[in-house]
Amino acid sequence: MPEVLKAPLVVEFPFTRSLGPVQSAFLTGLRERVVLGVKTRDGRTLVPPVEYDPVTSEDLGELVEVASTGTVTTWAWNHEPRRGQPLDTPFAWVLVKLDGADTGLLHALDAPGPDSVHTGMRVRVRWVEERSGAITDIACFEPYDGESAERTGSDGRFEDMVTGIVAPARLDYTYSPGRAQSGYINALSDRRAVGERCPSCRKVYVPPRGACPTCGVATSEQVEVGPRGTLTTYCIVNIKAKNLDIEVPYVYGHIALDGADLALHGRIGGIPYDQVRMGLRVEPVWTDGGRFPDHYRPTGEPDADYDTYKELV
Repeated sequence: MPEVLKAPLVVEFPFTRSLGPVQSAFLTGLRERVVLGVKTRDGRTLVPPVEYDPVTSEDLGELVEVASTGTVTTWAWNHEPRRGQPLDTPFAWVLVKLDGADTGLLHALDAPGPDSVHTGMRVRVRWVEERSGAITDIACFEPYDGESAERTGSDGRFEDMVTGIVAPARLDYTYSPGRAQSGYINALSDRRAVGERCPSCRKVYVPPRGACPTCGVATSEQVEVGPRGTLTTYCIVNIKAKNLDIEVPYVYGHIALDGADLALHGRIGGIPYDQVRMGLRVEPVWTDGGRFPDHYRPTGEPDADYDTYKELV
């Protein structure tokens, strides 16, 4: 039985967003150890604050301070904290209705065990020492048996307001390509490109998917294609990607390998970026030990006529 391929895969990028006046005040307040909510027309105080009433959709902007103490309304115990979570030891996820608020704020509760957590318990915010204006300025909640914390009287106006945040997004998972793409990957290790032909429409798909995306029928007939192909369309990349040792600008394009009915993507090299063009004939360039082409370079052949690849643009 052929080996089932699998490999760890990480998708990661920084998510940058600007803040409106409500979120700007909320995060700046956390930096100053102040928790702000927003008042609705019917008198409710929402924490975290939102820009629109979730019931009436009215604009909201009246900021009010709530206490840094509150009551747990519901909770769940986290036995195995994961990377990036607030605490690296087991803790409880809790919804806390802060004193003066009408909604719950989700955060972590540092507690010795699940037996020490219960709905209705009193807690308070534990602040981090160095705050920047982010939800992580609240390190966690901790058990508390005192009176409601005093408020500063803030109206939501601060010096040097936080106007934007950068939140890293990351997804870790194990990818298994399945039968069709495993065959494609194994062929690449021999410096060959193989696709699969649809038994109905007779199109050859590279990389193969195990089924024809047009007809919806299974595919199994392997067909070797390329190695040369035609550049159908492309873009010039001017922003350097993290952990990618390629100098910008460079060209990334869709390449229709000879004999294939689907264009795959790859980097174009061996030619100045401003001389790359649609219809350019290209061939793969391999590096020692590489399991896939490092890039594609011009073959020196005349450019392909547009009519020969227009369906693959």
